[in-house]
Amino acid sequence: MRIAVAKEIDEGETRVALVPDAVAKLVAAGHQVSIEPDAGADADFADQTYVDVGATVDGDALAGADLVASVRPLNSGAIRALAEGMATISFLPPAQSLDLVAELRDRSVSAFALELVPRISRAQSMDALSSQALVSGYRAAIVASGLLRRFFPLSMTAAGTVQPAEVVVLGAGVAGLQAIATCRRLGSVVKAYDVRAAAAEEIQSMGAKAIELDLDTLEGAGGYAREMTEDRAQRQRDLLAPHIAAADVLITTAAVPGRQAPLLVTADMVEQMKPGSVVVDLAAETGGNVEGSKPGSIVSIGDAQVWGGANVAGQMPGPASRLLAQNIVNLIALMTGEDAALAPDFDDEIVVGACVTHGGEVRHGPTRELLEGADSEEGNDNG
Repeated sequence: MRIAVAKEIDEGETRVALVPDAVAKLVAAGHQVSIEPDAGADADFADQTYVDVGATVDGDALAGADLVASVRPLNSGAIRALAEGMATISFLPPAQSLDLVAELRDRSVSAFALELVPRISRAQSMDALSSQALVSGYRAAIVASGLLRRFFPLSMTAAGTVQPAEVVVLGAGVAGLQAIATCRRLGSVVKAYDVRAAAAEEIQSMGAKAIELDLDTLEGAGGYAREMTEDRAQRQRDLLAPHIAAADVLITTAAVPGRQAPLLVTADMVEQMKPGSVVVDLAAETGGNVEGSKPGSIVSIGDAQVWGGANVAGQMPGPASRLLAQNIVNLIALMTGEDAALAPDFDDEIVVGACVTHGGEVRHGPTRELLEGADSEEGNDNG
């Protein structure tokens, strides 16, 4: 199979879909790999490092490929240049990419979305959302420690004792647990909360204290939390307020896949925090867990600095790319036949779950419904 790696063109995207180590594995498996020039440059992977493991560097790499790997979805121009029957693997948020999905369908391109890989045990090695969340959680802790103008650890000296920073983490998924672990390694005292019942034990296993609220748990599909009613959300905010007010650092990581991030913390709650406090909102790009946070910016709310995350995993492009590349290699291996040709098995729940378009059709049900609704509205407008 001829595999191409696209150079990312979205502003601020520093990651690359395949790193040299991953390319070496694909070449060893019998694939031909071509890289667009400087595809890995922003992640510190020079073109020569790809050549050294058997890849070619080609400005027309996409045109002759059977499969194109990228981090972000290909743009409209690149899609129009693809031959029918080709395949793509990338992040492809369907609800935000309906026009691109329609073009992929019309070009009979098989598009596989990394965020749609089912959250089942067999697919853990292909779970790009989790691998990138791991990077984001680590980055959140490092950002918080850099912004906070005091020590994270306890320090006992002849001149006196410096008390450790107190950190509250909201959300104990992959990103939250990594933030907890990193803050603990830095020496802070950490408390954390998650709406899922299983989270308390996971929080404690990281050396943090689980915040217990007198509220029902909210278990969702695939290990994620499900959405809550506004009444419950308000009650949760009321109960969390004193914990947040006492914290030096607040890190929020809560997300509901495909939907706007839940509002966990109001501006009024942030205003109750101590002077010099720091808030890190990893969900800023999807609406924000913290009222008033802005993606890619630091804003002041009361006496606290609020850092809004924007492509947080991309702020550590080397490790993020390495993890993502292995996810992609594993997904390619699943869809490769004995002759090293692309042969996705649509009886496999991982393949079916990740597939957005194939054979001139939109295979992902929710996306198909959104497209049909959009087409219907356009027809009504034209009528």
